[in-house]
Amino acid sequence: MKLRALLDMPELRLEVVTGDDLLDRAITWVVTTDLLDPGRYLGGRELVLTGLVWRSGPADSEVFVRALARAGVSGLAAWDLTTGTVPGDLVDACRRHRIPLFKVPEDVAFATVTEAVVRHLSGARAADLTAVLDRHRRLVAGMSEGAGLGAVLDLVGRDLGMRCWVLTATGRVVAGPPGAPDGAALARAFLTAPRLPHHTAASGVSVFPVAEDTTSRVADWFVACEGDHADWPAERRTLTTELAAIAALERARLDDRLSVEGRLAQELVRLVVSAAAADEIVPRLELAGLDPHASYVAVAAAGRGTLRPGELRSVLGEVIPVPRPVVGLLDEEAVALVPVPAEPAPDVAFSVQTALDALAPGLAGAGIMVGVSGVVGAGELRGAVDEARYARRLASGRTDPVCVVRHDELATHVLLLATVPEDVRQMFQVRLLDPLREYDEVHKADLIRTLETFLQNSGSWTKCAEQLHLHVNSVRYRIQRIQDLTGRDLTRLEDRVDFFLALRLS
Repeated sequence: MKLRALLDMPELRLEVVTGDDLLDRAITWVVTTDLLDPGRYLGGRELVLTGLVWRSGPADSEVFVRALARAGVSGLAAWDLTTGTVPGDLVDACRRHRIPLFKVPEDVAFATVTEAVVRHLSGARAADLTAVLDRHRRLVAGMSEGAGLGAVLDLVGRDLGMRCWVLTATGRVVAGPPGAPDGAALARAFLTAPRLPHHTAASGVSVFPVAEDTTSRVADWFVACEGDHADWPAERRTLTTELAAIAALERARLDDRLSVEGRLAQELVRLVVSAAAADEIVPRLELAGLDPHASYVAVAAAGRGTLRPGELRSVLGEVIPVPRPVVGLLDEEAVALVPVPAEPAPDVAFSVQTALDALAPGLAGAGIMVGVSGVVGAGELRGAVDEARYARRLASGRTDPVCVVRHDELATHVLLLATVPEDVRQMFQVRLLDPLREYDEVHKADLIRTLETFLQNSGSWTKCAEQLHLHVNSVRYRIQRIQDLTGRDLTRLEDRVDFFLALRLS
């Protein structure tokens, strides 16, 4: 369905505000949102509906529309019931980012728009192969895992005599007939190709991205079809585009962030981090399908560059060597709880490192930093998660595109801090560092950075001054100010240790 079809629905009475030249964009779904930055919940090619609840001022329109453009949405339909208009700053932002904007009449509910579009998408019929594949796309959305996608690939193989497979960026075959080519080799070709589609002469197949415009390659799936795409007729090239759209639907269906299982995983991770009691955690483990008597390893990961949190979560779930691990998001960080046998203890860090090294060519200026804890019982999950997050912070200080830090690389003080209750750590940090942070906010004095540099250089005034590009007297003045604000004496070892630990907690 194209955007211009919306104008032919008399019950909607939508008006184009800007983007008349972009109405040939396709719509695959409808999403209603009141979030200022809904990017992580969008997969591309949606019609977005919004009542502008997120807008508190003109600058918000730029943030909102930029997020839509990055996610690859097809268009936006809006109406501010409070003001009775579409704000000019929203129109300008849509024009800048080339997002078609429709005005929704005041008396037309968003539910009416959604129902009309979904009905149109579901009712499309045609006699050619594309229409057959459209019907199978809907089949994919409602069938059990992998069955619908496999049926479509079987159809293509029977009707066109062309075998096709869908794979993840790690080379795992999602669906396809027996006898798939080497998945690792295809994944390398997909990740390293300067442009897609790409023909791999060694395997005799062509690879196509599933969602190139909206998803990083390391988090994307790809379609592999026998033959050289450069020799195909237009109809066959169109078919691969349709297959990619079907694969995108299947991938979205398997993304459990909004499913019951996904919400349970998210709640479990947050519960563990909040230092909840064991009698609260054990029932949640069971609800999430985990054995409360099993042993676990915690894995924490953060992305650098263009990798978004949702993509990071998908990548982490793909590279952990157990099927469908429990993964949750803590702001920009993904945390996984991995059940493992106590004996022999598996080397989760090695498996994750190996899988991420294979993905590294597709990071394109981005990066992934990972920390892995030791093996613990269910009652020690909080310490394991803290241990993994500390290890991840250590990994973030390195420059490699992929860096995995094991728990045994952590200093003794980090392991000790991981066992201290959160409220105690927070109070300790607040008492020591908050006076410095507040002073820095008002006076721009850079006291926190000066303190950290001073400690890193073992209290050497000269080395600290050189590293900060300051005169030694300026460093002395700042250190004196730190002591005045905190009542501590940086000539005393005990006070230096306290500051060192407080900085490690920040």
